[in-house]
Amino acid sequence: MKTVRVGHSGLMVSSVCLGTMTFAREADEKTAFDIIDSYRDLGGFYLDTANVYSQGESEVVVGKWLKARSARDSVILATKVFGPTGNGPNDRGLSRVHIMREVENSLRRLQTDVIDLYQIHRMHVETPIEETVRALDDLVRDGKIRYVGSSNLKGYELMKYLSVADASLRARMISHQPAYSALNRSMELEILPLCGNEGVGLVTYNPLAGGFLTGKYLAETTPPAGSRMAESEHYRNRYFTPQAVKITEAFTGAAEERGLTPAQLALIWVLSEPAVTSAIVGARSVDQLTDTLAGADIRMTVEERATVPAVESGRWVGEDPVYDRGF
Repeated sequence: MKTVRVGHSGLMVSSVCLGTMTFAREADEKTAFDIIDSYRDLGGFYLDTANVYSQGESEVVVGKWLKARSARDSVILATKVFGPTGNGPNDRGLSRVHIMREVENSLRRLQTDVIDLYQIHRMHVETPIEETVRALDDLVRDGKIRYVGSSNLKGYELMKYLSVADASLRARMISHQPAYSALNRSMELEILPLCGNEGVGLVTYNPLAGGFLTGKYLAETTPPAGSRMAESEHYRNRYFTPQAVKITEAFTGAAEERGLTPAQLALIWVLSEPAVTSAIVGARSVDQLTDTLAGADIRMTVEERATVPAVESGRWVGEDPVYDRGF
């Protein structure tokens, strides 16, 4: 697995990041340990989680694995802050009080004294950007986090954060996480050129479009029980559309013609965009992970990539996660 630099920072990460949203939910602790072990065996060393995944239990599982494997110094550890962690008025968002409280909770669950990459999960219009930037910079100065990143921001929102950080000489975002796949190319409108111009690394998520690009939903008029599409209204709204079905039928055929599985082609398509730093891949099982990661080091030329069925550049098949603001 390739090693890449994040934007204009000095941080090096794997070209494929292991997302842990399934941990303590679809993947129990033993399965999660097996998934991380397999990812590490394939050369990966970049783990991404969030304080709200499985109500914090995803971080707990990652922390247990880090301790059991004595692996803290050999991985890049990323987590996020924003989502609701309780019923109180300060139990969500990007206020100083919530950030300071939640970084301590994440450090405890992850069983570490420092987080490599601490990311705001989305925009919080109720909190002044200056307050959030100051809180994150203080955490860098205190040695509790090393770098700052973001996720699910619109282009102008990300630019505001960068401008405030630059003007006040505080820690700026080195990375940004947008959704990106052959079914969702919305980030090509503003986020892709902005990150290139500002030296921000693009760490994209949903390369398999929530599993839709694997073709497993093509014969379904409604998502099967237990699937991500069935359990998440946001994922249904993003991907379960007639246009997605049409594109995915052609996409799975293109994968077969190339001797690839659809999951492999989906990852290759994302990583073959030169602006992408790393793609986040999640899994419910080791088999899912190893299938997808078989395409981790394959790249296509611009001409080859253009022949893969996909939605038009800058477009998406359903609701875009940036604009619907849903998890």
